[in-house]
Amino acid sequence: MILVFVHELGHFWAARAFGMRVDRFSIGFPPNVLKKRFGQTEYVLGITPLGGYVKIAGMIDESLDTDFQETEPQPDEYRSKPLWQRMIVITAGVVMNVILAGVIFFFLTWIYGDDRYTQTADGSVFVADSSIASLDIGMQTGDRVIAIGGVPFESILRSGPFSMLMEDDLMFEVERNGRRLSLPGPENIMTRLQELQNGGISGLGIYNSPSTIGFIEEGKPADIAGLQVGDHVIEINQVPVDYWPQLLEQIHGSNGDSLRVKYVRETDAGSREYDTVVIPEMNANCDFVIGVGISQTPIDFGPFESASIAWSSTWDNTRAIVIGLWRIASGKDSVRENLGGPVMVANIIGEAASGGARPFWFIVALLSITLAIINILPIPVLDGGHLAFLIYELFARKEPPLKVRMFLQQAGMILLLIFMSFLIINDIVRAVNSRGESDVIEPPPTCEVSQVEQVNQ
Repeated sequence: MILVFVHELGHFWAARAFGMRVDRFSIGFPPNVLKKRFGQTEYVLGITPLGGYVKIAGMIDESLDTDFQETEPQPDEYRSKPLWQRMIVITAGVVMNVILAGVIFFFLTWIYGDDRYTQTADGSVFVADSSIASLDIGMQTGDRVIAIGGVPFESILRSGPFSMLMEDDLMFEVERNGRRLSLPGPENIMTRLQELQNGGISGLGIYNSPSTIGFIEEGKPADIAGLQVGDHVIEINQVPVDYWPQLLEQIHGSNGDSLRVKYVRETDAGSREYDTVVIPEMNANCDFVIGVGISQTPIDFGPFESASIAWSSTWDNTRAIVIGLWRIASGKDSVRENLGGPVMVANIIGEAASGGARPFWFIVALLSITLAIINILPIPVLDGGHLAFLIYELFARKEPPLKVRMFLQQAGMILLLIFMSFLIINDIVRAVNSRGESDVIEPPPTCEVSQVEQVNQ
């Protein structure tokens, strides 16, 4: 509803700025819960959150109303205005959605900043076993990533341009045992990201954080055992540990047994090795933990830096979504796995909202860009379809015949309804299948929990 409101507000403001009469501003579909007229415009609020529209006098829109064609054009009607003004009105909704995304990215960056994780000294990475990086790319733990899709790895760690994964003939440049290798990525990488969901950098299942302790919770096993922030764990129960995921694996898989931890600590006299015994405790999720957190540095950005990052984020996500849609349309990635309708959107927003304001508004920004891109596609009924008619008028020096426009509008409406029905059915089938798979999994065992809260890993 937020995104539709902002989109329609763009059309409304642009139309009013050029002196066009707006008969109705409607958000949501019937049944209507609010209907009020102010001036020449009737404002309507429906409870079905699947869209909205602005009815501009003298324009053939979603209502397919052509009664005005029998009268002479009025000065306050859409059809009587110059072509360039009509083009601005048609594209104003899309522009507003892109602006909204940029504004959200700006405030998220300015308010929350960023958390930069400590990186391995030699630039090497840990690769999860059942991940895209391991199964589809052939990357190995200990490799040093140089570039992904032609983008230097250091740049990816700073700004994380996701669009580099969408490139055709995607290549991963790595260094292994002093040799430089070029590893091809999977052609259906979007689908594989959905299937494996391994997290890590860009969801590929690669991690470059060392096993250095960045946080210790007071009174927890690590604190009791004498570990300190900055200690670098190198071995647990005689098993070498170099990366943070390896440290977590040893702790979570301990079954509560004592762990002999060997670590390196920087002192005034230099680096020294120590070892200690840590006895893990069980948390509320039945996981064994010792009360340590990953090493990271919070970074704050001023308004100018935030604006620059917001612009980059808006551009990169727009590019990623456009390329992603093209990959789906060209058959490189699965339609069923990568396209979602209202049910999927509701689930994504619900999950994001449960994580707090930051993930919620980030998803809103991505959806705002998606809405803008979908609307500008040259499909009749959508803004892109109206814009296509105006471009035809620009070159032909006349409007398309009314019958042609009406036919294409009706065909576009039918096409849109069929496509929406497919997305909704696909969402439901995917949700049912997902639930069926989860029903097979055994319920988690009951466990006794320590009377303390876990703040970190």
